[in-house]
Amino acid sequence: MRWSKAFIPTLREDPSEAETVSHRFLLRAGMIRKVASGIYNFLPLGFKALKRIENIVRKEMDASGALEILMPIVQPAELWMETGRWQAYGKELLRFKDRKEHDFCLGPTHEEVVTEIVRRDVRSYKELPLILYQIAVKFRDEIRPRFGLMRAREFIMKDAYSFDADWEGLEKSYQKMYETYSKIFTQCGLKFKAVEAHTGAIGGEVSHEFMVLAETGEDTIAFCEKCEYASNIELTPAISSERYVSEEEKPLEKVYTPGVRTAKEVADFLGLPVSKITKTLIYLLDEKEPIAVCLRGDHEINETKLERLFPERVLRMANEEEVFKIVGAHTGFIGPKDLKIKVIADKSLEGYPNLVIGANEDEYHYLNANLLSTFKPDLIADLRKATYGDLCPKCGSLLQFIKGIEVGHIFKLGTKYSEAMKARFLDRDGQMKPFIMGCYGIGVSRILSATIEQNHDQDGIIFPWPIAPFQISLMYLKETFKEKAELLYQELSKNWEVILDDRDERPGVKFKDLDLIGVPLQIILGKKFETSQEVEVKVRKTGERKFINLERIIDFIKDLENEKL
Repeated sequence: MRWSKAFIPTLREDPSEAETVSHRFLLRAGMIRKVASGIYNFLPLGFKALKRIENIVRKEMDASGALEILMPIVQPAELWMETGRWQAYGKELLRFKDRKEHDFCLGPTHEEVVTEIVRRDVRSYKELPLILYQIAVKFRDEIRPRFGLMRAREFIMKDAYSFDADWEGLEKSYQKMYETYSKIFTQCGLKFKAVEAHTGAIGGEVSHEFMVLAETGEDTIAFCEKCEYASNIELTPAISSERYVSEEEKPLEKVYTPGVRTAKEVADFLGLPVSKITKTLIYLLDEKEPIAVCLRGDHEINETKLERLFPERVLRMANEEEVFKIVGAHTGFIGPKDLKIKVIADKSLEGYPNLVIGANEDEYHYLNANLLSTFKPDLIADLRKATYGDLCPKCGSLLQFIKGIEVGHIFKLGTKYSEAMKARFLDRDGQMKPFIMGCYGIGVSRILSATIEQNHDQDGIIFPWPIAPFQISLMYLKETFKEKAELLYQELSKNWEVILDDRDERPGVKFKDLDLIGVPLQIILGKKFETSQEVEVKVRKTGERKFINLERIIDFIKDLENEKL
């Protein structure tokens, strides 16, 4: 591609709408443009990178034995009603009616549609195992779309679905996809980690997320350096290494605490550590049943753990008005003593003496409250987020924490969808049995953003060689070098994706643009070329510059390529 014939509308300034590094550079590099909130056009450069990612995904999925299909984004409500997800999925499911008043939705995922395909045409165990996949557009009506492609409403996804005759077969399919995903992300040139994860709205009992490691990631990964344990913090058991100092229980004392509501404010007012302050949070189950959750003031509630205590129920935190109506006091003064609703206490409160709790009366707290003697919760459970100082659930070593961006998620679904949709096959014993299913997703367009979050500097993107829209750029600084540059361009284009910068622009402008769009290898025909036939080569990733004789340039690039630029 010649730059003069390309459409790469780069920007000099950061767009005001850009919220993250990847969002900023995707806009500035002329790769995407916003159409509406969470909906983007892919311009030629962005689309080229996207197709390179797709090609890696498709190659490895095909190698695994999975079969590619294409399913519609518009799905009839009847299929979703069979599984109960029409009601349960929530407002992220964009529903609409056609001209005949039939209900449809834009597919955020395709479990129902693919199960319908298989229940129609797969009759016998002899046709199993079967893995079907597609690379297609999805739509989820995110309440707060943000961060560009990272949390878009419309996005491109690879979703695959396995059908097996038994649980042993599912285990083999799951492991096959786990290994395939590892190959895909490795080939994309990404640093990643596979972690245990919550199954969420998709369902099933077991799942793993594949996380691209990046400081700007939304997710936190807990991992152990001594063993192979790793999980999304949503799922990490909170096992404290802390041992509480023994104290005698002191008499309960009600104290006046005017104007202090947060755990930190109460701690400062009373001259106590924040860990001695409890906070009690009020939640609503199915919009009607209130529950109270009590934990230490220096800990964070893990809502995923709380949700798992109430499967199939909708949970949300009560607002200020609702809290006052339920308890008769405002947030910040709520405590677990004498509450008329179900109380759940975090395990970290066990054995921790003489705590501070809210008195359920504005401006007042209790000193010297103790679990079981002052208040008896209905349930004690692990409800908090794991944090520094907590122990690995597998080997007992201290956990470490890093940030990550989810780019892939695999699930063992079991019979969740096949039972609901009566999708059955004839087993070898002559019995009709439900398919044992798995589900496997990759956010193809999200990989593009995650790659940039992991690979960039202040000047722009640093694309890994395998997914760079252009792997090599070619530039000549004198018009007399143009003919040689054209010949070199033709030769290099036989093996690689090359862009020839033939614009009538100052060299400084060209260099800035090439750094911005992230071309891994820049070749410049400059002053030295005139006297020695040596071209200057710049490696974008390291900033390293070398002068290489023109006759050796192809061998030089092949050697660099083998080192995984």
